[in-house]
Amino acid sequence: MTLKSVAPEKVGLCPNRMQRLMDVLQAEVDKKRLPGAVALVARHGQVALFDSLGHLNPAQGTAMKRDARFRIYSMTKPIVSVAVMMLMEDGKLLLSDTVANHLSEFVSQQVAVMLDGSLQLQPSRQPATLHDLLRHTAGMTYEFLGNTPVQRQYTQLRIGSRERSLADFTQQLAALPLICEPGTAFEYSRATDVLGRIIETVSGQSLQAFLKERIFEPLGMPDTAFHVQAHHHELIAEPFARDPDGGVQMRVIDVRSDAALASGGGGLTSTAMDYARFLQFMLNRGELDGVRLLGPRTIDFMTTDHLGDIGVFSAGSRSLLPAGHGFGLGFAVRKHLGVTSVPGSVGTYFWGGLAGTTFFVDPALDMFAILMLQAPNQREYYRMLFRNMVYAALLD
Repeated sequence: MTLKSVAPEKVGLCPNRMQRLMDVLQAEVDKKRLPGAVALVARHGQVALFDSLGHLNPAQGTAMKRDARFRIYSMTKPIVSVAVMMLMEDGKLLLSDTVANHLSEFVSQQVAVMLDGSLQLQPSRQPATLHDLLRHTAGMTYEFLGNTPVQRQYTQLRIGSRERSLADFTQQLAALPLICEPGTAFEYSRATDVLGRIIETVSGQSLQAFLKERIFEPLGMPDTAFHVQAHHHELIAEPFARDPDGGVQMRVIDVRSDAALASGGGGLTSTAMDYARFLQFMLNRGELDGVRLLGPRTIDFMTTDHLGDIGVFSAGSRSLLPAGHGFGLGFAVRKHLGVTSVPGSVGTYFWGGLAGTTFFVDPALDMFAILMLQAPNQREYYRMLFRNMVYAALLD
């Protein structure tokens, strides 16, 4: 199922400026800095740009295809957050529920604090809630965001391993200390993986089965899953073997077979059109093609800032949340017109993935855009470049 395509000028976008965007990306391919990409821009419910360029697999020289499969990493989080809100609307959970209410292993968590130069553990003053998990204020972290004693423990335990089940993952994560008190700071984290396990315990289904039955099939997203089936392996987009800028190339996950861990925080693969259907559902405030999965007010609630005066814990998380932005339930949300270095309306929400995929949704302009690529070390550059050039193409 695809969204209807239309000439850019029909929806207030300049065709020459849309072409300039593709020309600039092509120049990056020609410089061998970008392996390949798929770009999609939609406005007023219609697709004004949907094109591919460069190589699907640079080692083999195969051309990028519009239906290429990408590792979307953290673009999994908005989908899993929607799943949690569906269970809330089903009356199966409250966002004020404690995590321990659904997963008993989280009953007596401890917080790591530095006292007199040494690391000590203290019982947490308040339990983390599902609301905290959704907005990343649960006191958890990611091992790659820094080198604190807690993050080193994550690394030593190989908490990111895809070889353990979700149930085993939450048992082991719950035994690790929190990096800060729940509810006191934004720290981007493995919280959405925990939400994946909560979806399993509340629904009685595996995360894979729940997402397929309740989101992917109703929204017409047949190519989104935790691994790519064998007959589509030739459509998997790959990064360069070596970082073109001379850095240490990040190893991407192998998506050719099903991993033991269904990572709600970063495990899905998808296509540009599948993800476009998800974003059109979001932009339509919970409905697509006559199928409603969430109420309009729930979408509004998810895409507003939930941090308020809560600060950011670490520099690693601060770099993910630009100036003038807060965080909602699964998305970063723009609070001010200025302040940050890229354009966008107040209320624009977005997120991206570790290998380079990115999206933003601008409800004020009834527009969304997706850039799919696998260039881990260059992701921030292309994210900003893409945003600038899409806004430059708007004519109203």
